Amino acid sequence: MKTLSKILCVSAAAGALLACSDSAKVEQKEGVSLEQKIRQTAEQSLDAFNIPGLAVVAVKDGEVVLAEGFGVRDIESQQPVTPTTLFGIASHTKAFTAAAMATLVEQGKVGWDDKVIEHLPGFKLANPYITRELTIRDLLSHRSGLGLGAGDLMIWPNTDKTTDDVIAGLANVPIEHGFRERFDYNNLMFVTAGEVISEVSGVPYHQYVEQTLFEPMQMDESTIGFSRIDASYDNVAVGTIEMDGELHRFPLDFLEDFSAAGATAASVDDMSRWLLTLLNEGETPTDKRLFKKKSLHDMWQLTTPLPVSADAAEQGTYFRGYGLGWFVKDYYGVKHVSHSGGILGMLSFTTVIPEEEFAITVMSNQQAFGALTAIVQESLEVVLDVPDQDWIAKESKKYHEFIQKKADFKVEAVDDPQPSLALSKYAGTYTDAWYGDVVISEKGDALHINFTHTDMLKGSLEHYNGNTFIVRWDEPLLEADAFIEFDVSRSNQVEAATMEAVADFTDFSFDFHNLKLDKQ
Repeated sequence: MKTLSKILCVSAAAGALLACSDSAKVEQKEGVSLEQKIRQTAEQSLDAFNIPGLAVVAVKDGEVVLAEGFGVRDIESQQPVTPTTLFGIASHTKAFTAAAMATLVEQGKVGWDDKVIEHLPGFKLANPYITRELTIRDLLSHRSGLGLGAGDLMIWPNTDKTTDDVIAGLANVPIEHGFRERFDYNNLMFVTAGEVISEVSGVPYHQYVEQTLFEPMQMDESTIGFSRIDASYDNVAVGTIEMDGELHRFPLDFLEDFSAAGATAASVDDMSRWLLTLLNEGETPTDKRLFKKKSLHDMWQLTTPLPVSADAAEQGTYFRGYGLGWFVKDYYGVKHVSHSGGILGMLSFTTVIPEEEFAITVMSNQQAFGALTAIVQESLEVVLDVPDQDWIAKESKKYHEFIQKKADFKVEAVDDPQPSLALSKYAGTYTDAWYGDVVISEKGDALHINFTHTDMLKGSLEHYNGNTFIVRWDEPLLEADAFIEFDVSRSNQVEAATMEAVADFTDFSFDFHNLKLDKQ
């Protein structure tokens, strides 16, 4: 372990755990402390990435180095981000889900290698063999055989489906790969894990996590589910999306439907306690043990391998994969554990370096993930003394190129487009076995589409070629326009339709390609 210089950093800001002593100093690199490096990078990121607000917490050697807000939590109110501002941390919820499952494993109520159907007898996937063999470990390591984001349209954007509806719908979501063949990130397996937790514990998922994890850690502001935030608590970040050179306010609840996959709202004040607990191998700052060291080892053990690019060695990585609720890799000779999270208009990123007793969480109310990467990477340069790079310059260049790519994107025109059938031929109710009903109606001289379970998925159809149209959603900030292609019989009767996203930058949770819409 490196010998670290120490800085006195006592603060009472917003109740954050910001106390350190002469025996808890942070390492200096080129005269800049870890605290200074993080603060400088965060402040620079606001302008470099056009971000309204950020919140950052970093812990080192058992102490909080910094827990601070930057910028504003809402571009309308202009209220500042503070250490107690709630952000949707989205998929970092998966780490809490894995930890909650670990507590049940320790109690002997469930085993990592228990079959899912032992606890959820009605659980079913499209493949009978996978249904029989799928384990709790498989749920938490993204190796079920379901494709990237498969089935997410049942929960994204928020739908009227219950968790029972979602679990039932899994029986009809197509299997894309062989069982345990490869890594494919899938939210619905974690939703299923949440149902296992509920079934085994006897209480709802949110209640178990909050009572078993949040309360002992004194994560008093954090909650699972936007609707459960106290109505009197207004220190809540509002997401934004950059489009056409402007930031657009995008209020959205924190993936309420994602439950155990992504529904947590948290502050950096609260996350400081979580990070300290992780670095203390499951024991909270107030000396309460949440889970055993062995459980943490299980969660941070590489379970599903991920490919590594040919140039990864330049960034100190030769191996990487997914454990149980965490990404794991080697990084310049140390173990690097992380998880990000994203919803429309909001991001989070947590990184843990156990060997150096260091961890950091960054949250943002804008979708520029490069900013979070820059802050984390600049901090690691100090902690690990690795080669210096200008991460803001590097990541902001990529971000602005991406924004420009989206601005320039146009669907390739067809030279000699074929006419469509009469619009009335396409109108009707179409049903997908796992999503449900999609209604296409003729209004005037245009077709309109309504995903009946999803308020935000309403739009119009623009003819493209023959029996193919482009769905233009009423809410352009979704950035999810899609092709819809109608299957027409020899007698010119429309029988079915399939869909796929128009652009490659569309969020993977818009899994239109998994739909098979049969006309009723």
